[in-house]
Amino acid sequence: MFFLYDPIDPDIREALKEHDDYTASLLSRRGIRTLEEAEAFLSPSYDAHIGDPLTMLNMEKAARRVAAAIDIGERITVWSDYDCDGIPGGVVLHDFLKKAGANFDNYIPHRHLEGYGLNITGIEKLAKEGTKLIITVDSGITDVAEVKRANELGMEVIITDHHLPQDELPPAYAVVDPKQEGETYPYRDFCGGGLAWKLACAVLAVGFIGRERIVPGWEKWLLDMAGLSTIADMVPLTGENRVIAKYGLLVMRKTPRIGFQKLCAAARVKQQLITEDDVGFMIAPRVNAASRMGNPRDAFDLFTTSDESRADALAKELERINRSRRAMGGAVTRAAHERLEARKLEGELPAVIALGDPDWRPGLLGLVANALAEEYGRPVFLWGREGGTTAKGSCRAGGSISVVALMQAAADVFEDFGGHRASGGFTVKDDQIFSLEERLCNALARLPAEDAREEVRYADRELSPSDILSQEMSRTERFAPFGMDNPKPAFVLREIRLARVVWFGKGEEHLRLSLIRDDGFEERPLEAIAFFARRDLGNALTNLESRTHVTLLGNLERDTFTRGQPVRLRIIALSA
Repeated sequence: MFFLYDPIDPDIREALKEHDDYTASLLSRRGIRTLEEAEAFLSPSYDAHIGDPLTMLNMEKAARRVAAAIDIGERITVWSDYDCDGIPGGVVLHDFLKKAGANFDNYIPHRHLEGYGLNITGIEKLAKEGTKLIITVDSGITDVAEVKRANELGMEVIITDHHLPQDELPPAYAVVDPKQEGETYPYRDFCGGGLAWKLACAVLAVGFIGRERIVPGWEKWLLDMAGLSTIADMVPLTGENRVIAKYGLLVMRKTPRIGFQKLCAAARVKQQLITEDDVGFMIAPRVNAASRMGNPRDAFDLFTTSDESRADALAKELERINRSRRAMGGAVTRAAHERLEARKLEGELPAVIALGDPDWRPGLLGLVANALAEEYGRPVFLWGREGGTTAKGSCRAGGSISVVALMQAAADVFEDFGGHRASGGFTVKDDQIFSLEERLCNALARLPAEDAREEVRYADRELSPSDILSQEMSRTERFAPFGMDNPKPAFVLREIRLARVVWFGKGEEHLRLSLIRDDGFEERPLEAIAFFARRDLGNALTNLESRTHVTLLGNLERDTFTRGQPVRLRIIALSA
């Protein structure tokens, strides 16, 4: 059953009276209470809504240190994480330092050989090569011992990170992390790439020798990478992040960056029409595949090369390893299914599923866990071995259960864990691997009711036969780009006539429905589509072909591969 949200508070409706009911209700559900806030949200402005980076805690100190290094030709190393936040963030500083004429290089640790964050071996290597200043991107906030070692070797460290600090901060020259105690900057939810861009803007603001040769506004061209990081890292798309994402997409659509052009072509993404969905589902997975299946340097080199042949080769390599990643993920999915089907023959599956194999790569398990959680409707925890040592994995909720609350209730099983309500990551203690599932099931049974309730589906609006979908789409698009804390509006269509059911794709795993309103209002059927429908819609598909009417929940989207870009519905759920 699908429910509509309650009407908004009358006082808020009065404050937003310049907007129609639908727009006002969406604004209200995003915490917007005034016309001024509504204007900032619906019309984000680079000039009006990007804050002064120098007002961030320690940012001016960091910027002046970078400027001094540029002036005297000190060797700078940008140390960035290996994912689709750290890599684009590293590209931002690469492009800026190159433009500034700095003496610098970029270092990206290998996921499987070095792991996340700073490491002593890498730091000692940089010291031997003459580095005097290390700038971290998307990492470093917990690396106390590593920063101490850098200091011992005569290097200073500037940390730019957005993760939660621990009790002890690293003894860095400057720590730029909006989540640290004492921060007063009004917006604090940047990703690593967004902070790298803010640092570049800050250095431009304080100035350095040769600054006058960089034209005002040049830093906007770096927003393709800052926007890519912001969308891919799933930080809230509110406040300043919303501006970075919006303008980032505008730059992506026209960037002269040859590697980005080639990657769009390889992924079959129309660059001039690229959306946040294309970034999240097509571009980011290929960048992340570089570290999960190969060398993260390939993705970095793709975005920084000016050689067309090199860019073409690297884009094709990322496409190849992404296909390999999907194939390996498919193998893990099949293996997990075989185990679960065998267990079903022996009895009911447990309330929490926990599976693992030393041969499974932890970097591949998030997508598999998500598929299994959706299919079986319960939390799924999958683990593998990282470099043959510790057991690491990913978990997904499969409903409204908070996996973080679940892991907190069984905290002594884990070396480390973290994440969000719907997804997370963890490291299992070696002596707890075989009791993991039992401990999680017991933890679930102890959770308060609000942490274990069934998922309720809500719609932002019910579509009626008189609604013109192109107009609804235009109003909805004002809220893009969508992401965390700004979800796509959901629409419910009740008892609409089902004219045609089509399964397509290599394994007929995708679903297309043709829907006709009984009053004949639409000249052409409304198309509704669901990719991986058998996995995501489950029991709701039972007897679908024999039904005459259907009630469904979905998002409106444009079909960019059909002439005229007609509006269609992307199915979220069907009523069984």
